Amino acid sequence: MEIRIGIVQSMRELEVELPDDADQEQVMAGVEAALTGDQVLWLTDRKGRRVGVPAARVAYVEFGPSGSERVVGFGTA
Repeated sequence: MEIRIGIVQSMRELEVELPDDADQEQVMAGVEAALTGDQVLWLTDRKGRRVGVPAARVAYVEFGPSGSERVVGFGTA
């Protein structure tokens, strides 16, 4: 599962790829709990790295499937 987090006053998004076995409902509940209070939103990516974002700086959170199809460059059909 991939999560994109928009940061207030930042042009870039933070992308975190969670393990394939991560429960989306449980992750969403954790995100909502962090955003409700004035806490830090902590996520652990598939390589075991921890990412923290102050909840007050989060503009939006977008959930998507792992390995989303992004095509870069030129291709032929």
